[in-house]
Parts: sequence; C-alpha cells; structure tokens
Amino acid sequence: MKTFVIAEAGSNHDRDFKQACQLIDIARSSKADAVKFQTYSSETMYSSKTPDFAGYKNIPDLIKSIELPREWQKDLKLYCDDHDIEFMSTPFDLKAVDELFEIGVKRLKIAGFEATDPRIVKYAASTNLPLIITAGIGVDLEMMHTILGWVKEKNSKPDVTFLHGNNAYPTPFEDINLGQILRIKKEVFDVPIKVGISDHTEGILIPPVAVSLGATVVEKHFTIDRSLPGPDHSFAIEPDELRKMVENIRATEKSMGSGEKVRYTKSEARFKKARRSVVALRDIKQGETISEENITTKRPFIEMSIPAQAFYDVLGCKAARNVERDSIMLIEDISCV
Repeated sequence: MKTFVIAEAGSNHDRDFKQACQLIDIARSSKADAVKFQTYSSETMYSSKTPDFAGYKNIPDLIKSIELPREWQKDLKLYCDDHDIEFMSTPFDLKAVDELFEIGVKRLKIAGFEATDPRIVKYAASTNLPLIITAGIGVDLEMMHTILGWVKEKNSKPDVTFLHGNNAYPTPFEDINLGQILRIKKEVFDVPIKVGISDHTEGILIPPVAVSLGATVVEKHFTIDRSLPGPDHSFAIEPDELRKMVENIRATEKSMGSGEKVRYTKSEARFKKARRSVVALRDIKQGETISEENITTKRPFIEMSIPAQAFYDVLGCKAARNVERDSIMLIEDISCV
C-alpha cells in the first residue's frame, strides 16, 4: 500500500501568498501526495486571557500574526489543482470546516490538540469526508475509542486514520514511542481504521521507520528555510530534506516486499553458485562408504551437485564411481540404495 505523504506547510507561509505558493511548489517537486495548511483564527482558538506557556508569550497575538488569510484558501486549492498536488488544511473551528468543505477538499485533518473536542470532531464527521485525526497529547487507546464514537454519531461508515503523534515541538526521539503504532494496529475498534504518524521530531529518520511499522499516512512539517522567524520554522525540515524523506519512504515501501520468503530473488539469481555443495575431502574410490572422513562442504553450488544441506543425508551411502579430491560431488557420484 502506498503511503500517503502530507507535506505540512502549516503557518510557514508567513502570511505571504507567494511564499505559500512556493511551499506548494516545493511539496510537489518533492513528490508529496498533499500539501497542508491550517485554517484558524486567534479569537476562536485561544482565550484572550491565555497565560504564557511553553516558552511562548502573548499567544493570542502570536496566533493572530500567523493566521492563514481565509480568502486565500480557494486560490491555494486551485493552485494545487493546477499543479497536480492535493490541497489540505486543518480546520480549527466549525466555520473552517464549512469553508474547506465548500471549496472541495477530499479529506479533513483534525489536529492533536483539537482531537479531544467533540464539537470539532463531530462537525467534521458530519461532512462524511475521510478524517485524519492525530492521536497526540491526551489521546490514549481508550480516548481513541471515544473519538471514534463521536465520529460514528455523525457517520455510520466513517473512513478514519489515526496518526500517532507527540505534540511537543520538536519531539525528542525518546518520546516519539513508535511502538504505539503497533499497539494501535492490534487494537480492535468498532470500524476498520488506518494508522499513520504525525512526526514532529527533527530530521527525517522517523517517517520511514514508522512506515516499516505499518504507518500508511505520514505528516511532516516543512519550510523554505529553518532560519526564518515564526514558531514553526525551526523544527521543520527544508526542501532537500523533504525530497529525501519522500524518497526514503518510497524505498521503505519497496523494501517491505510481500513478507513471503523465497529461495532466492531475481537479484540473487546470479549468486546462486556461491552456495555450498558436498565436496570430496580426499580421493574416494568406487564402492567406498561416504563418511565425515572423506567428504566436506565448500562453495560453489552447481547444477546436479549435492547441496550442503544434504551432507548428513548422504553419510552411509556408497560412491558410485571414483571421485577425485576436492571435486564437487554430483548426485550421480553416490548410490544410497
């Protein structure tokens, strides 16, 4: 199954439409499947009385300064359509859900901090669009069942992907806890779900590892330049890293294969002779009993030779003809009747 890669532009447009389009171009050239922005308003996201936390001051004002102008959404969607990449945006209020639905988005993403808000989850579910929900801060397996219950109230046959995530920006490697992907995959839910990752670690190591564990959706923040001002630039990956991340994900998909072990692959075919065969340890005369004193195993394996795995099976058999020392023994060299 091909991993759906979301290049998370977030607020890294810095309220510059040309920069937003540049982010779309970068995502497309990196061969991501979608580029995602965020639709929010300071007034509906944070109380005006929000205290400073996590190193941020005057948070309502900060959020106001990085809001995506909502009149851009339709034009950004059209730009994405023209450049063959899916447009997405995370709604942070009910009006945003309506706006995104009206411009024809294919799916909705619920952020980790909003995943525990039944108002937003239920309203998004009422669109009947596929939902991608970050199971981040405050969301354990029990809460995931609760969230899924909210979704089912509005859509009896939902298409839901839970993204394992950690809502620290950046996330230390010791806190990413990728084993949770396996736990989610094993959990029995009322309806089928898919599993992915929303990764906020630095660098590009984690996404392909997550894919190897079964993630089918990967979301990763990216930027034009990490040195730009703004809260989301510093931990985001840059264009070359985004391109390499997608390449690594696709390579991981290929490397997973079917899971079935075969004797040898097409690429191994020319190395078949490097396997071992039974070889005469010394000159063996016709009629002599085959024993550990007169045979050994060595490379190569050739057509009709006795494979090394049959070493113990031929002990006690008789030599059907004379065999010179160090000869690769053939099936016709022995008689086990």
